[in-house]
Amino acid sequence: MKFAKLLIATGLAVSMGIGMANTAIAASHKVLKLAHLNKNDPFDNATGAMVTVFKNLVESGTNGSVKVQIFPSGQLGKDAEVLQQVKAGVIQSGIHSTGGMASVYPLIGALDVPFAFPNISATYAVFDGPFGAKLAASIEKKTGLSVLGFGDSGGFFNFTNSKRPIKTLEDFKGMKIRTMGLQTHKTLIASLGGQPAGIAWSEVYTALQTGVADGQMNPVPIIAFAKFNEVQKYLTLSKHLFTPYVWVMNKGFYDSLTDNEKQVVAYAARSAIVAGRGISRIIEASERGLPALAKNLEVYTLPESERARFQAAALPAVKGVIKKTFGAEGEDMMNAYLAAIKDASK
Repeated sequence: MKFAKLLIATGLAVSMGIGMANTAIAASHKVLKLAHLNKNDPFDNATGAMVTVFKNLVESGTNGSVKVQIFPSGQLGKDAEVLQQVKAGVIQSGIHSTGGMASVYPLIGALDVPFAFPNISATYAVFDGPFGAKLAASIEKKTGLSVLGFGDSGGFFNFTNSKRPIKTLEDFKGMKIRTMGLQTHKTLIASLGGQPAGIAWSEVYTALQTGVADGQMNPVPIIAFAKFNEVQKYLTLSKHLFTPYVWVMNKGFYDSLTDNEKQVVAYAARSAIVAGRGISRIIEASERGLPALAKNLEVYTLPESERARFQAAALPAVKGVIKKTFGAEGEDMMNAYLAAIKDASK
């Protein structure tokens, strides 16, 4: 009987020891909570692809010492709210629109130069090169956040609306167009003769459906996955703006990583950004993008001659707002941006 009790006691002690050891191992894992605005489907949108690739590469590359938990579809709050959570260390990382970033880094508006890029590949060279490094350093200095990179938000912005085809500058007059809450975006719409309407992303579909706004501007993949083709009639491929996703991480968390973990995170983020760009191009060209939209939207591509008229109307006004709003610092950032675009276009 005593022997039996001894065995039971020994078994309990061993079991408790194993449980405590497992708890200690679990506690040794670093948990990286990562938020983004869209669905987690890697074939649906760029950030879905980015977070899927990132999670896989980080967890495998660190042998599980860093675990990635993903919070999609804005479930932790609006973009600006999530940024504050990253800054406070409530979560460790987020992929944010320029509209969200403007809440902590207003100078991001200096990138809103309309009709600046000749093609999509030039955007990769600009944000992966010296200008991207300059922008990242500025964001880190002013916000205290670490920058992992600049993702593709779906490509160039284009216009949709429910009133009439936009084929000339005159067609734009009086259009109520939804924008992010950026003064540069509002100025762009106003300079073309439209009426800017600042509406939160979560409310855009309903605003278009009810006529609160006539139209909106976004890249083709976003137009597709947001199902704006259900509440719009016309799509004008204007390719007038490019705004990157800005991927940030809490600096305290980043500093807590080992050198190996930092290398893995950096490599995983770069790979994820490439994946996001790739899925954006695939969606644009496939039945999930433009071909699908063309089934129930009237699609028109602005010819270069008319695009030049749009640019002539919008560029001076937006440049003026950038200079007025951000002063010499904003003008320097804008000029560095334009110089990088020129170099990438050669």
